[in-house]
Amino acid sequence: MGDYSIDIKNLSKTFSFHEKETSIAKKLASLVTKAKKNRVLSDINLQINKGEVIGIIGKNGSGKSTLLKLILGVIEPDEGSSMKTDGKILRLALGLGFDMNLTARDNIYVNGAILGMSFKTIGKAFNDIINFAEIENFVDTPLKFFSSGMRSRLSFAIAIHAEADIYLIDEFFGDVGDEIFKQKSQKAFENNLLSGKTILLVSHSLETIYELSDRVYVLKEGSGKMFEDVDAAIEYYLN
Repeated sequence: MGDYSIDIKNLSKTFSFHEKETSIAKKLASLVTKAKKNRVLSDINLQINKGEVIGIIGKNGSGKSTLLKLILGVIEPDEGSSMKTDGKILRLALGLGFDMNLTARDNIYVNGAILGMSFKTIGKAFNDIINFAEIENFVDTPLKFFSSGMRSRLSFAIAIHAEADIYLIDEFFGDVGDEIFKQKSQKAFENNLLSGKTILLVSHSLETIYELSDRVYVLKEGSGKMFEDVDAAIEYYLN
């Protein structure tokens, strides 16, 4: 793949579904009729260099989450699509994989394992995670008693210890605490994840996109357009 971490050509994704039927006769008929089709992504071409941070923006329903799922391999693209990736891929999203009935301690091990960390690695990082999340007095408290901010801080603290070559980051800089903690999070993100890694950053925060992106990919109704200039991408999106 040369210098590419991700090389996508003619990528499309169509979902098939039947309309909800109310009568038994219509439900039976729907089993033999053709399903309706909804093309979410159409002919996406995207080449991402190793070490690049690509911001991805677009309105709700434009196909951002579907694109990440396709790259991650959890859903299959349409026939004729071509997608190559080089390296280990992780998706990071705040709260992904948390069990509200488990304690913070248990969730650190469960969530860390989901992100591909060994129990030995998690054990070594455990105190750093607790201290970074500022939950020293709540280690054995179930997450259902945490505030949303506490859960976000814990999720972030775990995620920055994950190891991968390609990170798919979905609304990672949401409600992670007060301004002081946000500054700390930004610094940790830059030190732990930005260095030499390839990142696809999906966010509705144009400030985050502006600060972190090398280039920006704008999705509109399933079609994409790459901008080398971040300012031009944001202007295009807002207009």
